[in-house]
Amino acid sequence: MAARSSAASAANVPPPVLCIAQDPEADALLSRDPFALLVGMLLDQQMQMERAFVGPYRLAVRLGDPTRLDPVRIAAMDPIEFDAIMREVPAVHRFPGSMGGRVQALAACIASDYDGDAASLWIGAKSGQALLDRLLALPGYGEQKSRIFLALLGKQLGVQPRGWRTAAGAYGTKGSRRSVADVIDKGTLAEVRAFKQAAKSR
Repeated sequence: MAARSSAASAANVPPPVLCIAQDPEADALLSRDPFALLVGMLLDQQMQMERAFVGPYRLAVRLGDPTRLDPVRIAAMDPIEFDAIMREVPAVHRFPGSMGGRVQALAACIASDYDGDAASLWIGAKSGQALLDRLLALPGYGEQKSRIFLALLGKQLGVQPRGWRTAAGAYGTKGSRRSVADVIDKGTLAEVRAFKQAAKSR
């Protein structure tokens, strides 16, 4: 995956395999396709985490290429056509209409600001704060979502610009079980879910 650190690339280390969606094909897409990972994070609200991260794979299959999710193509699609794809059963999200619009807005941003290469959003970021600022500028990415995604990049994909843990806030804490950034298998998924449930009950 393009998100690997330069050190990992130089050492010829295989790209990490994510285990967020708990589905081999969906996780393989998230692992190799930076835009798919951005979309998964975007969809991760008001629905079960792993279902949200299956969303990019469902979109890729419905668009005819399960190996990648093309932001340029999605940005150029007729909104009505894209809305229909979002609504196919099973729907990509609990709220396919509004979330479909957000996915297209995100795709348009990556297409125009990053030449369609989502990984360039974090490649070359000189600091964690600079990367956080880039994430905050994305459509649909608020502060919490941006910090979680930054933590995911740092903890699981080796994207660790100076000060990344500080920029990620509590989500960057080593050994925490707060978010998708900490999900590496079924056990850690259960721990993250338990943490969230406990936080809601306080």
